[in-house]
Amino acid sequence: MSRSGGVVWLKTVVLLVVAAAMLTSVSCRSTVCHLIGGKELWKPNQNYTDWSLQQTFYVGDWLHFVYNKEMFTVLEVNETSYTNCSDEGLIFNVTGGFGSDVIKLTQPKTYYSTANGDYCYNNDMKVAVNVVEIVYVYQPPPPMLYLLPLQVMCVLLLLTRNRQ
Repeated sequence: MSRSGGVVWLKTVVLLVVAAAMLTSVSCRSTVCHLIGGKELWKPNQNYTDWSLQQTFYVGDWLHFVYNKEMFTVLEVNETSYTNCSDEGLIFNVTGGFGSDVIKLTQPKTYYSTANGDYCYNNDMKVAVNVVEIVYVYQPPPPMLYLLPLQVMCVLLLLTRNRQ
C-alpha cells in the first residue's frame, strides 16, 4: 500500500470513530401520542387538569381523544372559551365523527380543548395542555469514551507503521 493511501485510510477511520462518538452523546426523542385522560379516555366527570399536569407535552407530540361519538365533540378553543365553556372562540372542530380524533401540537403554547356545551360546563370536560419546545442537550460520553478516540488513533498509527 502506498504511503498516501495509508494516510487517507487512517484519516477515514479516525473521522468515523469521532463521528460515532459524537452521535452516541446526543440524546433524541420520538414524538408521543398522549391519550387524553389516560385509561379513562374523554368522558364526563374526569379531572383533566390533574391528568395534564402529570404529562410533559412537546412540540411535535399529538393529543388523542377517544370518546363516544354519539354524545361528545372535541373543540379546540381559545382561553376565554375554555374558561367559560363556550364555543365562541372556536379555533377548530376536531370532531371527525369516528370517536377517535387527534390534534398535532405544532407550537410552544397552551392548547385548550373542550367538549360540546353542557358536557364542558356541567361535567368539566375540558383540558388545557402547556406545550414546550424540545431542548436537545449535549450529553458528554462516559469518561472512558473520552480516551477511546486517542486509543484508537494510537493503535491505528502502530498498525500503519507496521505495514510500512
